[in-house]
Amino acid sequence: MMPNTVVAPALTGPTRLKRASSAFAVLALVFAYAAPAPVAAQDANPVVARVNGAEIRASDLAIAEEELGANVQQIPPEARQDYLISYLADTTLVAQAAEARKLADSDEFKRRMTYARNKLLMETLLQTESKVALTDEAMRKVYDEAAKQMGGEKEVRARHILVETEDEAKAVSAELAKGTDFAELAKQKSKDPGAAEGGDLGYFTKDQMVPEFSEAAFQLDAGKVSTPVKSQFGWHVIKVEDKRDRPVPPFEQVKPQIETYLVRKNQADLVAKLREGAKIERVGADGKPQAPASAPEPKKP
Repeated sequence: MMPNTVVAPALTGPTRLKRASSAFAVLALVFAYAAPAPVAAQDANPVVARVNGAEIRASDLAIAEEELGANVQQIPPEARQDYLISYLADTTLVAQAAEARKLADSDEFKRRMTYARNKLLMETLLQTESKVALTDEAMRKVYDEAAKQMGGEKEVRARHILVETEDEAKAVSAELAKGTDFAELAKQKSKDPGAAEGGDLGYFTKDQMVPEFSEAAFQLDAGKVSTPVKSQFGWHVIKVEDKRDRPVPPFEQVKPQIETYLVRKNQADLVAKLREGAKIERVGADGKPQAPASAPEPKKP
């Protein structure tokens, strides 16, 4: 049996509940004051329930599902709609009871309502502007610029054996000089988590490893083994398996990352532009203007 309470135990959590309560405060007012929709719109957005006459529509279920997030996805699809209807029915019932007590007239409610409205307006505008940014031309431009930066960047594929002391590293080097297989010796001697794979680190660029390791690896030719190299992790003996130019991944493979980058950049640019044209004043407890506290610059997306 699905729970029939406003806040289901499986969906609790301070952050999630605050978001849901803020959004559904707005939703409750929509239920109370929305004008009747045209017939064509009703057909596309059918009524799925009524609570004391207040309609709950399919689009309201979509809003609730988005607000409740990943937890609601754990509910089987065949039971999810009933759960969401129960959730919204309870939300509407409690909202109606709050209306009857005139809680919507309180200053606290009005402040929270203003905050919730502003937040929803912000999110709606950012989402709208983000869609504008996601053109194929813009994504291709980002891809081409990144591909140019990657062009000519070198990669090394290497194995290593990691031990704690220099003497152990010298002993490993002596074993290798006798012709012992590097991968097999790595499985026996290395304390690195990759020892089970024969110490294989795959391909990496110079900036992906600690400096001492990278310097040694990139100076070696393919097939060569280093002398013992010390780093913060211990002592390494490194074998370079291959060297190549870093391949550029195909567009479709990195398209999701490009979309995320463009969305964040577009949103950051919009907020920066609005700040430039705005007058933002901070006021201290004494009512006088106050300088903002220094803060580190936010990282670029």
